[in-house]
Order: sequence, then structure tokens, then C-alpha cells
Amino acid sequence: MSQDFYEVLGVSRDASEDEIQQAYREKAREYHPDVSDDPDAEEKFKKAKKAKEVLTDEEQRQMYDQMGHDRFEQAEKRGGAGGGAGGRGGMGGDPFGGAGGFDMQDIFDQFFGGGGRGGGGNRPRQGQDLQTRLEIDLEEAYDGATKQLTVTRPETCEDCDGKGHPPEADSQTCPECNGQGQTTRVQQTPMGRVQQTATCRRCEGDGTLYDETCSTCGGNGTVQNEATLEVDVPAGIADGQTLRMEREGAPGERGGPNGDLLIQVTVRSHPDFERDGDDLSHQHAISFPQAVFGDTITVPTLDGEVEMDIDSGTQSGEVFRLEGKGMPRLRRRGNGDLYVQVQVVTPDSLNGEQREALEAFAEAGGEEVDVEEGFFEKLKNSL
Repeated sequence: MSQDFYEVLGVSRDASEDEIQQAYREKAREYHPDVSDDPDAEEKFKKAKKAKEVLTDEEQRQMYDQMGHDRFEQAEKRGGAGGGAGGRGGMGGDPFGGAGGFDMQDIFDQFFGGGGRGGGGNRPRQGQDLQTRLEIDLEEAYDGATKQLTVTRPETCEDCDGKGHPPEADSQTCPECNGQGQTTRVQQTPMGRVQQTATCRRCEGDGTLYDETCSTCGGNGTVQNEATLEVDVPAGIADGQTLRMEREGAPGERGGPNGDLLIQVTVRSHPDFERDGDDLSHQHAISFPQAVFGDTITVPTLDGEVEMDIDSGTQSGEVFRLEGKGMPRLRRRGNGDLYVQVQVVTPDSLNGEQREALEAFAEAGGEEVDVEEGFFEKLKNSL
């Protein structure tokens, strides 16, 4: 048994169209073959796309709910063959005929681009999603931020209200599609008659022709405008992640909703910290006496300076972990950790007292001291 379309998208059977669209977007982000490592990503992506197409079409969804998944797919595969009023087909007659039912030709038309009844070419369509980029600092990714973003995008032409023609323009029914907004081509195949329906090219699906076009938008119904938007950047966002601003994309057609604006976030590199997921790393210099005797030092974090204890006998390159001092976990509780790697610094200039003290240290350790030949380099290499 094939997987139910509602199960594919992970939504309830009474889910709204917006909920279905949102569920599809999440599945598309997860299984798009260009970004997913799942070996079955392409097949899962196709299933999610098909489920969305059926469940967001009112007539197809109604048929799907009445017929059930398996019978719906059987009807699709049969392509409407064997139907006819009172006729008999391979499914044991026409189980969808009669008052309040659906004939097989209706189902067939739906899957091959039909929908001529009710003028499918004139249906509202959602606008396209748009993409842009936003650069932020690591501190802004840590705290979250509200950013101003200016984008150039198509917007509904105010002069014609998006219709593409002046309000006073004369109109006539498109002779190509007889006002349906769609043209239909019928072919005879070994499987029977195949009916293909497409948006009318002459009227572009409107069903009506006008003798004038809007001088402002050139008949497109949209103009390019700059818009300044406030973007809420959540704490913990990572480099390369995408924010979605719903209904801030291109305008819809024929009263359909706007598309969304997808904002890819770039987090600038930081001079003091490197990021690995929710964790941060930092390199901190300490002196030779601090490494030998131990000390309490002050280290920076993205939330201010904190104290950290250095154990006696600490080696150069040793790493200390500060729990919860890393990045916030995106839309989850808690923070990652901060890993501090200490580097013991060898002094490159000494006064007389310091020199004598280190010479005495070396002699006490049984070393032959020859300052002229680079004692401190020897000392560093012996650690």
C-alpha cells in the first residue's frame, strides 16, 4: 500500500491549505536532491511535491478524500479509460458516477492539467518566492537582532491594481480559449483519449483581451520597487541558514497570495572566536610563570569576560572547557560550550633581573646555559 498523502506531509486530514503549504516547504528543504544526503531524497521530494499538488487543489482533494489513496492512484493510472455513463471498466463499473459523484473523465482531466470546468486558468495563484542575503556579526547571531533590510522586488502596480490594463480599457472575450483561460488539446493514444490542458498563451490565462495596456507597468501588473523590511534574526542562527518572511515575496496572480522572501544569512568571521555548531573556541596567551605555577585569568566570551582557573604545570596547547559559554541553541534551551586553548608565550626581551632568574632556573635543572646561543629557545623546546 502506498503512503497516504497526508502522511507524506505529516499533516492531519483537516489541515488548512496554509498548513499543507508550510509542511511541503519543510519537506522540500529536507529532501531537495541538491541539498539532502538522504539516498532516497529524490523519491521523497517527488512524493511530497505530488501530495502538495493534490491536497492544495480543492477538487482533487475532495476526490482524494472520497476515494482513498489507492483508488485515487488507480484512477490516475487508468487515465479515465473504460468510463462512460453506466459503462463497465476494469474496476467493476463506474463507482464514482451518479448524483454527487465524479466521473472518470473529471479525474483524468485533473491529472493531465484539466479543470476546464470553472475556468481553471483563472484561478488565483500564489506569487513566486524571492531570495536575498543578509550579513550579520557573530555578536548579533549570539544575541539575536532586528535588522533593516532593503530589497528590490516586484510589487502590484497601483495605477492598474495589478490588472495590466487601465480601468477604462475596452475588453473582449479571448477567441483562442473562449474566455476559459485554457486551451485543450486531445490526442488519441493506445491507452485511449488523452486530453491535455494548458494556460492560453494569447490571454495568458485571463480569458479576456484588452485594447490597452497599463503605461506604468507595461501590462505586467507589477513594477520593481525598493522595500525596507525589519528582519527578526533569532539568537543562535548559523552561517548559511535561511530565514523566511511570509508574504513578502512577489505578488500573486488574480488575487492569489504573495510569495515568501527567503533570506540567506551570512555570519561574518570573528577575530577572537571560531564557531563549530553551537560551540565556540578561543586561543588565549599565558605567560611561562602562569603555566608553571597556575593562575586565575580573565578570558573573553560573547557575553562579557569571565574568570578561568589555570592549573599548575599547564602545557602549551592545553584546552579548557567553559560549559554554557558558547552559542545559544537555535529555538532550543541552553547554550553550547566555549573551548579555550592556552598558548604559553616565550618572552622575546628580558631585563637583567629576569635574565638572571631564568638562568638560575635552567642551571638548577642541570642545563648548560649559553645565553649567546639562544637559551630561551632551548627552554621553550624542552617544555
